[in-house]
Amino acid sequence: MEEPHPSSAVGATKRQAVALRYRKSQDVAPRVTASGQGRIADAIIKRAKENGITLMEDPDLVNLLSKVPVGDTIPLPLYKAVAEVLAYVYRINKSIKP
Repeated sequence: MEEPHPSSAVGATKRQAVALRYRKSQDVAPRVTASGQGRIADAIIKRAKENGITLMEDPDLVNLLSKVPVGDTIPLPLYKAVAEVLAYVYRINKSIKP
């Protein structure tokens, strides 16, 4: 699994999780970096927490993103929803920085 990037967002439902990465200088669109259910989802969430990555719960979006293969960029129809998640993450991260 790829190391999470500080600007990653992780969406999680009770037993499903998807991690996203977006690096403006490297990525044309946000990319799925991890995805899984059950114990894999728990590991994704645990690793995100250990690395100080902001978590956001959106079961419907996680369900849609879980269909995107790991390593692929998100499909165009999900851009708006993911942009809202990333905007949330950036706001949270900015507000907690010393």
